[in-house]
Amino acid sequence: MTRATIAQKSPYKVEVQEGRKYAWCACGLSGKQPFCDGSHKTTDLSPIIITASKSENLYFCGCKQTGGAPLCDGTHNTL
Repeated sequence: MTRATIAQKSPYKVEVQEGRKYAWCACGLSGKQPFCDGSHKTTDLSPIIITASKSENLYFCGCKQTGGAPLCDGTHNTL
């Protein structure tokens, strides 16, 4: 299994819109962090798709090591 690349050691704050789908980059290779640009195709990792249940700010994981994917759970503090 491919290990995800750390994109950054902090979360990405994103203002999501209710009803819109978001594809979180799980591999860390995307040039459009924190979202997928298809770079995972060279790995066995896949993006995680979420649909925003309401319009709000979310903190997407940047280190790609979170236990609560796709959102940050503070794991970056231990890296």
